[in-house]
Amino acid sequence: MAISFDRALGVHQHTLGIRSERAEVLASNMANADTPGYKARDVDFKAALAQAQGNAVSRQHLAKTDGKHLAGSSQFSPELKFRVPNQPDTGDGNTVDMQSERNSYLQNALEYQASVRFLDSKFKGLTKALKGE
Repeated sequence: MAISFDRALGVHQHTLGIRSERAEVLASNMANADTPGYKARDVDFKAALAQAQGNAVSRQHLAKTDGKHLAGSSQFSPELKFRVPNQPDTGDGNTVDMQSERNSYLQNALEYQASVRFLDSKFKGLTKALKGE
């Protein structure tokens, strides 16, 4: 009997990738806080998760039946959206609010750690099941 990691690990395997990509976007926002005209961006977590889960489902039903077929990709690229600024324009067109970005980055890091811990417990459970404990 084969193990289905999509079923065994649930949503947590997808959240790690999304949280990691969001951390990069938020770090980019903070790095460009003084860049004139830079528009803060963010990842829509719900939409990205739905896309990642949809890709996982579609990979299960697609089969490569010919050597000329392209291999399916497990990578997803969440759509980046521009953030609505919380502060008035300072005249340079930059929409990065450093305090908001730091808070978002910290929240994302905590949620990333939670996903890592959930995955860790899932793997521990799978290991126990395989060992027959």
